Amino acid sequence: MKLLSDLSWYFREKKLAYGIGISMLILIGFLSLIPPWAVGRVVDAMQKATLTGSHLLRWILLVVGVGVVNYVLRYIWRMYLPAAAYELGMRLRQELYEKFIRMDPPFFQRHRTGDLMARATNDVQAVEVAAGDGLVMLVDSLVFGGMVLIMMGVISLPLLLLSLLPMPFLFLAMRYYGAEVHRRFGRAQAAFSRLNAAVQENLQGVRVHKALGRQMAEDAKFRRISEEVVEENMAVARVEALFEPTILLFVGAAYFLAVAGGAFLIQQGSLTIGGLTSFVLYLGQAVWPLMAGGFLINILERGRASYDRIRSLLSEKPQVEDDPQALLELPSGDLEIHIEAFSYPGSGRNALEDIHVVLPQGKTLGVVGPVGSGKTTLLRLLLRQYVLEKGEILMGGKPLSAYRLEALHRAIAYVPQDPFLFSTTVAENIAFGKPGASLEEIQEAARLARVHEDILAFPEGYDTLVGERGVTLSGGQRQRISLARALLQGAEIYLLDDTLSAVDGQTEAHILQHLKELSRNRTVIIVAHRLSAVEHADEILVLDGGRIRERGTHEELLQRGGWYAQVYRAQKMEAGEVVG
Repeated sequence: MKLLSDLSWYFREKKLAYGIGISMLILIGFLSLIPPWAVGRVVDAMQKATLTGSHLLRWILLVVGVGVVNYVLRYIWRMYLPAAAYELGMRLRQELYEKFIRMDPPFFQRHRTGDLMARATNDVQAVEVAAGDGLVMLVDSLVFGGMVLIMMGVISLPLLLLSLLPMPFLFLAMRYYGAEVHRRFGRAQAAFSRLNAAVQENLQGVRVHKALGRQMAEDAKFRRISEEVVEENMAVARVEALFEPTILLFVGAAYFLAVAGGAFLIQQGSLTIGGLTSFVLYLGQAVWPLMAGGFLINILERGRASYDRIRSLLSEKPQVEDDPQALLELPSGDLEIHIEAFSYPGSGRNALEDIHVVLPQGKTLGVVGPVGSGKTTLLRLLLRQYVLEKGEILMGGKPLSAYRLEALHRAIAYVPQDPFLFSTTVAENIAFGKPGASLEEIQEAARLARVHEDILAFPEGYDTLVGERGVTLSGGQRQRISLARALLQGAEIYLLDDTLSAVDGQTEAHILQHLKELSRNRTVIIVAHRLSAVEHADEILVLDGGRIRERGTHEELLQRGGWYAQVYRAQKMEAGEVVG
């Protein structure tokens, strides 16, 4: 019953719906007691030869009337209780979604996508069933079951006590089965999460599997995970399969005791045949409350295991949270970066050290360096994806923490290394950061990103569906559409993380010219491996091992003959250009 206690907040909130639904169930239970009582009266009247046709007709009409009323009442409770349960499921899914979009990267490093999907679907459904069918079975097992026992006690208390002798053993069996279902269902849900994660990863990496000839190996790996899911669910099913046979076994014993004891009481003259008939019919009605009790334990234990998994996610807090006094205004002004040291959570090595930069508003900063030198980490700190404990980043003289995350992200247009496109049209992908943008604005952004002509060549132009994650597009097209999305956003700061790595040199040159014109009014930070992307920058940082090894303009760095100059000349030679 712990789950029902945990969900008491929702039951109080929906007390009208649950109150009406439960009232209907109780009324149905009360009316269901009438037919067995009526049958017993008819049997006794037949035995005494006092039953007339008119009396029999009245009893028949009473039973039929009860059936009609019960039909209406059942319709009413089914309109309220399931609807309330469905709304709980919707609320939990919404809470999980809101939690997911508020969480920072460390959260998604701890939880695989497939696991999060399983908790938002299968686990929510298990809680939904518990809040709907589970409550119905609770009322049936306790309230209706109690009513039936009272009627049986009214007929013959000794016979009732005799019939209940097997019930303590049934209770112990149900308690054991419930604990086993809780334990095994938790493992089954965890296995399903792993299966979900495997499906998601394999679908995303299908091209890699084919390119490396890994189809057979991955198929075998997936089969093992699927077999594990089957095995864990079969472990649950083996326990669940015991519920009904166990209940029927003890109910059968109760029937035997009732009939044998009833026959003895009839011989003693303390019970009529009609009374025994009603008692046996009530005992038959008691089968469902007993089975409902077994199903209730099963459903509640499933729901509790799932609710625990859901709450464990909802209880997690993002590392980066808004201060209650944080500003809603969009940050603007000069950007100051002062990083004494930063390391990722759980890492014993600093990713960045001794980084100090002042970037006036409207200027462009280039950031280059070897792989793993901390370039992307710098952008993540600007986006406040991680907490910077040793140092601070200021914008307009105020620390980034002084602004709401929502305001900060509206002021920054970020184009990541691996651009993400949604399974919708090209136009909707470009307008994602500015939903009300006109087609003319979308096309202008596409022209600035040098992707307009490509889009016109698509079968449906700007209305072409790009497929999941832009699977139908080339790498360069995905990058440029992602860049067009950022340009349309019209932000104060542009963070471009190796955005032009998949485009040719001529296209890159045209895009950079547009960015140069754009940066007259906005701050731009360009992270690049191809140094031609940062030639025009007002200042260039060369990072290595998380530290600034070189800094200056393009011309200054070439004159120093360091890492920047060597790599720049090497890249020009690869491109067939001569550098003096």
